[in-house]
Amino acid sequence: MNNVIERLIPPGGWWATPLRLIVGFGFMQHGYAKLARGPDSFTGILHALGMPMADLLSWATILVELLGGFAVLIGLFIPLAGIPMAAVLIVAIVTVHIPNGFSSIKLLSVTATGAHFGQPGYETDLLYLAAIAALVIGGSGPFSLDRLIARRLFGAHTGNRSADWRE
Repeated sequence: MNNVIERLIPPGGWWATPLRLIVGFGFMQHGYAKLARGPDSFTGILHALGMPMADLLSWATILVELLGGFAVLIGLFIPLAGIPMAAVLIVAIVTVHIPNGFSSIKLLSVTATGAHFGQPGYETDLLYLAAIAALVIGGSGPFSLDRLIARRLFGAHTGNRSADWRE
């Protein structure tokens, strides 16, 4: 039974915790910003980009960012949550960021009022995609709901200190 847990969610994986925290928080922050500005504002952006069904896509994106971000943050069903999250990132890369090149930071000038930056490229979206892929491949880590559910379903003790919360 212990092998089943380790196959479903690899042991160890402490590296997954900071990835989950930054990816989950980042997605939730972007979803919240769209919600706080008003979904109609984001719908207008999608219309300007020529996206079909902008109203539906606006709400779908906000929900993917909020709910998917929360799922990643707590380590719950990351392979399932990762699919729509990756789709949002790929659409953003193709529709917005590719024309701006790779770099996410383009310092244009520095004046008395501060630094002035150009449009971001696709670098940050690729980093998010890589982090989601790492979490899908390597598991959500020891402090995740996925781990807790697996332990309850398939056995209380894995025999691996890094995989068991009680030790």
